[in-house]
Amino acid sequence: MEGDRNLEAKIEVLLNVEKQMRQAGDVAGTRKSAIDILQLCFEARAWTTLNEQIVLLSKRRGQLKQAVQAMVQQAMQYIDQTPDLETKIELIKTLNNVAAGKIYVEIERARLIKKLAKIKEEQGLIAEAANLMQEVAVETFGAMAKTEKIAFILEQVRLCLDSLDYVRAQILSRKINPKVFEANPSKEKKKPKEGDNVVEEPAPDIPSLLELKQIYYELMIRYYFQNNDYLEICRCYKAIYEIPSVKENPAQWIPVLRKICWYLVLSPHDPMQSTLHNLTLEDKNLSEIPHFRLLLKQLITMDVIQWTSLWNTFKDEFENEKNMLGGPLGDKAAEDLRLRVIEHNILVVSKYYSRITLKRLADLLCLSIQEAEKHLSEMVVSKALVAKIDRPVGIVCFQSAKDSNDILNSWASNLEKLLDLVEKSCHQIHKETMVHKAAIRA
Repeated sequence: MEGDRNLEAKIEVLLNVEKQMRQAGDVAGTRKSAIDILQLCFEARAWTTLNEQIVLLSKRRGQLKQAVQAMVQQAMQYIDQTPDLETKIELIKTLNNVAAGKIYVEIERARLIKKLAKIKEEQGLIAEAANLMQEVAVETFGAMAKTEKIAFILEQVRLCLDSLDYVRAQILSRKINPKVFEANPSKEKKKPKEGDNVVEEPAPDIPSLLELKQIYYELMIRYYFQNNDYLEICRCYKAIYEIPSVKENPAQWIPVLRKICWYLVLSPHDPMQSTLHNLTLEDKNLSEIPHFRLLLKQLITMDVIQWTSLWNTFKDEFENEKNMLGGPLGDKAAEDLRLRVIEHNILVVSKYYSRITLKRLADLLCLSIQEAEKHLSEMVVSKALVAKIDRPVGIVCFQSAKDSNDILNSWASNLEKLLDLVEKSCHQIHKETMVHKAAIRA
């Protein structure tokens, strides 16, 4: 009790000093007296009194912004030294209430929210933690360091993914432009001009830009995985593969390159997939995993692939992917791989045949006639190729219907070529006749 009375007396003295300094407009004196009051409470381990004094000082008439900012920053240092979780949460909530709506302590409030969200997550309240994090829009904070902004948004995305809120995760991920990871940090450090907002240093636990790049693409892989968007997953792994720290370490780039190859093969055929396919085949590192070079080669060569032999060759590699970096390929992957092989075979057949019977097509694809027709119809609907099926006769025609103008143009072109050929032939005949007559006269 005596200790409490001494603490109250000391606080009362300092409050009078703070009042005099505040009324005199002395920024340094006001800030020091406010910090001294908090320090007294902390040393006495009077956590309830500390919370009360923070609220009281912040609400005093004409309180200076610098004093409030200094108080919040000082009290944040005490958070990790609280005796129990309840006291820690109470202190964070007090500081959060004081900082709410004040631009000059917006960065501190963001850090407080992040701490509180981490506690909620540890308690298993992931949805509540995600909602807490979404209260803060750090992209509008001019004084916050770029890396800290990115790290905060990535934490928001991660919590949304953990709470299975994929729509919000996508919205938040769009706040980060992937081009920001290509910037050179050394070139960006400029001396602030007079009148410019000074950007604060990021918190000590914030990763570097390249580490954030890897975290970003790993989170995007998680997002695209739930939709089985194989091409986007492949592009994310490609971006991770280009990170210098990954590319220099074979233990890291080999599993990533394997994933690139698998997801390329699983992706439906389109121009972007074809470009990535060719770029990956040109990669010299692919020689370290020759099985995958063979896999990519098979799916780019215009030859019909036998599914059974392909699966027997790569089944072990497919199963081994579970133990690799990035985890298994997914439940549908084997089924989708077979579908990609069927689509490849149909495209190969369409290159070599203008017309083919459904029975022959089914034999080439090692499928029943019904299955062959189903897969062909799906490819036509998705505009992967042009084909028409005459079901009564059982014939597939791969020739596209020509426009009347195109037909006339082709006829005109053919006639022109024919007339050129006739003219050249007449010239050659005339030449031979003249040579022959000259020989007879001689």
